[in-house]
Amino acid sequence: MKKIFIIHYSLFIVIALSAISCKRTTPTPRQTYPATYTTAYEQIFGHCYDSLPDLAVVGLDLYSEGVDLDADSVIRGTGYNLYFSDIFVPDSLLEEGEYKSLPANPSSVQPFTFITGKDFEGMPYGMYLLTIEQDKVTHIQVLDSGSFVYRDNSLQFTLYYTNSEGNPTTYTCSYSGALIPWLKR
Repeated sequence: MKKIFIIHYSLFIVIALSAISCKRTTPTPRQTYPATYTTAYEQIFGHCYDSLPDLAVVGLDLYSEGVDLDADSVIRGTGYNLYFSDIFVPDSLLEEGEYKSLPANPSSVQPFTFITGKDFEGMPYGMYLLTIEQDKVTHIQVLDSGSFVYRDNSLQFTLYYTNSEGNPTTYTCSYSGALIPWLKR
């Protein structure tokens, strides 16, 4: 009987010491993204896909308060940058209407659609959100799908992504004001 008691007592001591020596960590707080953006650039790429001669491509580059581009088109400040690389439009500019993301492997591309976010060998592509602190990108969130409405110089976004815990998450945000034309250099 003494051996069983010693084993249980020893096990209790090991568990107690493990619990005491474990470093207590607080869970990483969820990323909170801005509800509004203060600056929006429309990138005009034109008819850049030979396989889509009837569609032009534009991009949207939105910045929250505290972040913008300097004279050399370098991101400066602390805040967020929401980016869409390929939005398909009938003409050469973003037109008023409802836009939605394409499926991951689309069989065809239609106007008023855009490419979803992808991680391409460690680099974001399509649509993604950058967290910027003191002129440096500190976090990249690839956006899985979504939609937006463009009317009366305002954009209303509903976007979806998988958060750091692996849960599907909805992100809604908006922009009001003119789109600043920015031609690809």
